[in-house]
Amino acid sequence: MMAVSSACKNGTKIAMDNGKYVRYTHEQVEALERLYHECPKPSSMRRQQLIRECPILYNIEPKQIKVWFQNRRCREKQRKEASLLQAVNRKLTAMNKLLMEENDRLQKQVSYLVYENGYFRQQTQNATLATTDTSSDSVVTSGQHQITLTILKGMPALQEETLTEFLSKATGTAVEWVPMPGMKPGPDSIGIVAISHGCTGVAARACGLVGLDPTRVAEILKDRPSWYRDCRAVDIINALSTAMLYAPTTLASARDFWLLRYTSVLEDGSLVVCERSLDNTQNGPSMPPAVNFVRAELLRSGYLIRPCEGGGSVIHIVDHMDLEPLSVPEVLRPLYESSTLLAQKTTMAAFRHLRQISLEISQPNVTGWGRRPAALRALGQKLSKGFNEAVNGFTDEGWSMLESDDVDDVTLLVNSSPGKMMDVNFSYSSGFPSMGNGVLCAKASMLLQNVPPAILLRFFFPVPRGGSFGGQVILPLAHTIEHEEFMEVVKLENMGHYQDMIMPNDIFFLQLCSGVDENAVSSCAELIFAPIDVSFSEDTPIIASGFRIIPLDSRMDASSPNRTLDLASALEIGAAGNRATGDSSSRCGSTKSVMTIAFQFAYEIHLQENVAFMARQYVRSIIASVQRVALALSSFLGSQSGLGSLPGTPEAQTLARWICQSYRCYMGSELLKHEGSESILIMLWHHTDAILCCSLKELPVFTFANQAGLDRLETTLVSLQDIVLEKIFDENGRKTLFVEFPQVMQQGFMCLEGGICLSSMARPVSYERAVAWKVLNDEENAHCICFMFITGHLYENPKRT
Repeated sequence: MMAVSSACKNGTKIAMDNGKYVRYTHEQVEALERLYHECPKPSSMRRQQLIRECPILYNIEPKQIKVWFQNRRCREKQRKEASLLQAVNRKLTAMNKLLMEENDRLQKQVSYLVYENGYFRQQTQNATLATTDTSSDSVVTSGQHQITLTILKGMPALQEETLTEFLSKATGTAVEWVPMPGMKPGPDSIGIVAISHGCTGVAARACGLVGLDPTRVAEILKDRPSWYRDCRAVDIINALSTAMLYAPTTLASARDFWLLRYTSVLEDGSLVVCERSLDNTQNGPSMPPAVNFVRAELLRSGYLIRPCEGGGSVIHIVDHMDLEPLSVPEVLRPLYESSTLLAQKTTMAAFRHLRQISLEISQPNVTGWGRRPAALRALGQKLSKGFNEAVNGFTDEGWSMLESDDVDDVTLLVNSSPGKMMDVNFSYSSGFPSMGNGVLCAKASMLLQNVPPAILLRFFFPVPRGGSFGGQVILPLAHTIEHEEFMEVVKLENMGHYQDMIMPNDIFFLQLCSGVDENAVSSCAELIFAPIDVSFSEDTPIIASGFRIIPLDSRMDASSPNRTLDLASALEIGAAGNRATGDSSSRCGSTKSVMTIAFQFAYEIHLQENVAFMARQYVRSIIASVQRVALALSSFLGSQSGLGSLPGTPEAQTLARWICQSYRCYMGSELLKHEGSESILIMLWHHTDAILCCSLKELPVFTFANQAGLDRLETTLVSLQDIVLEKIFDENGRKTLFVEFPQVMQQGFMCLEGGICLSSMARPVSYERAVAWKVLNDEENAHCICFMFITGHLYENPKRT
C-alpha cells in the first residue's frame, strides 16, 4: 500500500505505511521540516543520525521517516507544478489576446487591400476618359509635413504625428508585416515577431508578455545601451537625443542618429515611448554627423506598453530604420538591408533583456563565483563594449592608426590615452607582467564562403560546458534565459614560459560566447575574451579581444507577402520556441559570412615597433588558420545533409578527446603533439595518418574519419557511414582481422602488419602498419573502435602490459 499523509485539525500529521498509522506532533514535524530544507532527500545514514540527534523522533521508525520525506517531496512537486501551470495559463491567456489582436490587424489589412484593389480597378476603367482627377488622398500625401514653425512651437504637432504613425505601425496596417521565419509563438517564446515587406528601409515588430510593470519596462527600454550591444551611447539634449551605433566589422563606418523622443500615456492606461529622426524639413536645430560616423535615419519607432491583468506587461516594439546601405561595400549591404537581422539584433534583444531581468527579480540567486546576475550582465556588456571599441577604433577614444607594411590585410591602431592606460595597469597587475605605456590593436576582416559561422567558431573553441580542455579549466559563470549566450572564466594552468615571456603559473580569462548553435535564431557567432584578475568584480576594467562571424546571406528576408501566421500550429509549448525549423539549408548551400578579428596588446612605448610587428604576424597566422579550416569544412558541407556529427560540433569535439585519451591509456604515448592554440579536433582532422572509427555493432560500420582517412577511402563524411569495416580489407586482411580483432575487446588494442586497403571505389591502397584501440567514453564504457593506418614512416609497437 502506498504511503500517504494528511493534516489533522489539531495540526499534527498522520502517516500510513503498510496499514500502520503514525501521528506526528508539531515538534516532530518542525524537526523534519528543518532537515527537509537542508536536505530534501536524506540518505539512510542521515535519517538515522536525525533520530539520534532529535529525541522527539525516538518513537518513529527510520522507514516511516523515509515515507514522510517521500510524501513531503511529492507535495512540493505538486505545488511547483500547480504554480507552473498557473504561470503557463496566464501566458496563454495573454498570448491569446495578442493573437486576437493580430487577427484583427490582418482582417483590417485584408479590407484595406480589397478596397485598394477596387480603387485601382476603377482607375483602370477611367483611364480612357479625357478628364483627370486632380484631387489627392490625404492618407497618401500627408506623410511629409512641411513644418514652418520653430522646433519649440512645432513640437506638439511633431509629437502627435510621431505618435500616430508609430501606433499605426504597432497595431495597424501602415507597414505590411510578415512572420519572421523560424519563430514559433508560445509561452516559452519571446512572442510574435514579424518583419517588413516592401517598405522603405528595414523594419521589425514584436509583441509579447514580460513579468514587469509598464513603468519599469519603459525605464529599461529607454536605456538602450544597457541591452543593445551595438549601441555605443545615447545623449539627451533637452527633448532631443543623439544615438550612436557601432559598426559590426572593420569594413564599414558606424552609424549615428539625431532623434526626437516622445513619451505619453494613452486613455486606456497604456504607456507609449516613440522616436523618430529629425532632419532639415522640420526647420529645427540640426546636428552634423560625428567624425567616423554616417548619419542614418530612424523612422517612426518605439514601444507600446500595456498593463496586463494578473501582473506584467504586454509590449509592442517597432524598429524601423534606414541604415544608408549604399555607403558600405556591396558585399556588406545585406547587413544593412535585412529586416531579419534588425529583428535579431534589436527587437528580439530588447525582449530577451526584459525577460532576463524579470527572471533575475523572481529568482535573485547568486551564481558563478559569488556574483549576482546583474553584476555578471554588466561584465558581459563591458566585454562586448570593449570589443566593439577595438573594432571601430574611434579617434575620440584616443585611437590613431599606424602606417601599414604595404599589405592592407591587417590594420594597426595605438592608444595611449590616460583612461586606457588605467585599464591596462589594472587588468594586467596580477594576471600578466606589468607593461604600461600604450595599447596596440590589430584587427582585420575576411570573407568566408560555405561555412556556417556557428560550426566554424566551435571548431576553434570548445563549447562552454565546464570541465577541462587542452590545459584549460572552464568555469561557467552564467547564461542567458534562452542559452544563446554564455559567460565563463577560463583558467590556463601551468603556463610558465610562453613565447619567451615569463608568465604566472595560472592565467584567468573572462570569456563571452554566443551564436554557437547553428539551429538557433542568431545574428552572428561571437567569442570575446579578456585577461582578468582572479578577484575580478563588475568594476574591473577590461581590455577585450575576440572573433565575430556574421552571415551575409539575406535569404531569410525573402518571405512571401501572402504567407500568413498559422495560429493553430504555431502555438507550441516548449523550450525550442525560438529555434529555426531545422531546415538543413542552414548548414549547406552557398552562404557567405564576414569574420572580424580584433586583438589588443599592452606594450611599453619603446617597444612599439616590435609589438606592432609581432601583432601583425600573429593576426595573419590566425587568418591563415581560419582560411585553411574553412576550406576543409566547406569541402564536404556544400549540398550534403543528414550528417549526425559534423566536425566542430560538441559531439565531434568529445569524440576527438575520447580517441586521444584512450590511445594514451592503451599505448602509453600521445597520439597528438598538442602545441599552440589549435584544438584537439583540428589536429586530429589534419593528422597525416588515416584515422577512422567504427561502431561496435555486429556488422561494424564507420562513423568518423579524419581528412587522411576520407582520402584513403575516397569518400565523404556522409557516405562514410555506409561503408562496412570488413569491406576495406582484401582477403588476407579480413582473415587477419578475424583472428586479431578479439584482442581489441580483451586487452584494448591490436597491431596489424602492413597490407592492402580497398577504397570505396575498390582501388587498393597500401599501408605499412596499422593499430586499433578501444575508445572509452567518460564512464569508461566502450564507445567505438579506432583504426590508424600508418604510411610513409616506421611505427613502434606499444609495450604490452
